[in-house]
Amino acid sequence: MKTICLYFEIHQIIHLKRYRFFDIGTDHYYYDDYENERSISYIAEHSYMPALNAISDMIRDNGQYFKVAFSLSGTGIEQLEFHAPQVIAKLQELNQTGCVEFLAEPYSHGLSSLANEETFALDVKKQANKIEELFGKRPTVARNSSLIYSDDIGAQIAAMGFKGMLTEGAKHVLGWKSPHYVYNCNMAPNLKLLLRDVELSDDISLRFNNTDWAGYPLFADAYIDRIARLPEEEQIVGIFMELSALGIAQPLSSNILEFLKALPACAKEKGITFATPTEICMKTKSQREAFNKLYSVADRLRIADDPRINQDWDYLQASNNFRFMTTKPSNVGLDRGIYSNPFDAFTNYMNILGDFINRVNALYPQEIENDELNALLTTIRNQGDEIEMKDLEITRLKARLEQLDPTALEEEKPKAAPKAAAKKPAAKKPAAKKPAAKKAAAPAPKAEEEKK
Repeated sequence: MKTICLYFEIHQIIHLKRYRFFDIGTDHYYYDDYENERSISYIAEHSYMPALNAISDMIRDNGQYFKVAFSLSGTGIEQLEFHAPQVIAKLQELNQTGCVEFLAEPYSHGLSSLANEETFALDVKKQANKIEELFGKRPTVARNSSLIYSDDIGAQIAAMGFKGMLTEGAKHVLGWKSPHYVYNCNMAPNLKLLLRDVELSDDISLRFNNTDWAGYPLFADAYIDRIARLPEEEQIVGIFMELSALGIAQPLSSNILEFLKALPACAKEKGITFATPTEICMKTKSQREAFNKLYSVADRLRIADDPRINQDWDYLQASNNFRFMTTKPSNVGLDRGIYSNPFDAFTNYMNILGDFINRVNALYPQEIENDELNALLTTIRNQGDEIEMKDLEITRLKARLEQLDPTALEEEKPKAAPKAAAKKPAAKKPAAKKPAAKKAAAPAPKAEEEKK
């Protein structure tokens, strides 16, 4: 089943006043309050409030079917609280519907992720604290300023405890890959990545009112038809834009809000749903998580000897348990048994599976360490293979020996040096005597020499 993730960013540009050279050291207030109040009030009146009212109507008319996400920078919140508190109040009202999710991002909406990890972490934490203060729930999905992403940034976001992250589905990054899948951070595989469909997002935020555009005029049914025609396996469609696109970039006179309000009904006709980023992160991992958890005890079940445990094991492996959790579309209608939706099926199955795994764990004494158990299972698993390999080697050597004749066998041995024929020892001849060396005359005693 295809799912639309609709997300709006709310960030305010903070206008700096003209700061002259001779103000240095004397004037430490850098902000143009007049321009900030003027611009924020204008955007709130011509974009934020009309757009949020339209979204409120969409939730009222479609109930829990329609979902939307927002991301507000901390500095943007400060400006709205001061100059347009009605926007914050409206967002809090929408929060009460249960159909809205608020994301984390750098408080400053800055670029610290590219320069200083500690500053980036503190910036995100500060904004998450503000979101929790305003809306009563801490964000579980994050986005970086301008959707900037790298695996290093993703790893840091994962280390902060977030489940997912939004980023740009740009062609120069994806290459041949589609933005309509949930990806994983290479350095932190548990972090889900939801990608923006650049074309579908920009068709609304940049081109909707462009009469020179080949797609003008854009109607909700045609827009949804394009999503429905995507390949069946491409399930997630991220439509991300600034909220100010509704009313500022695309003026209200263009009927942009009427287009937006028509999307849920058109999507429902095509079997397309809406979901928040966190729901998508959970949805894409449910079946896989249940599957991996079930078979994590498979090795231990092989050496178990408990009939009831083995019977439950057979039933828990039944494919219907996982089919009830599927979110893929079905042309013939999907029987979900007693469950109203895939999330109910997943929750119930995981509860039962948790109890089952506890029973399996109880079969083994506490003193048996995992390393010992793994060693035992490895021995059992490989014993047959080892014996078979040894038998094959023995058979091969026997066949080799049978092919060799004694001559060849001798040739293969290293040749020893030829031995000399044994002879009787010859009679020893008396050794010739060397002429004795003449003895030198002993020197005469000194007394004798003196007499001469």
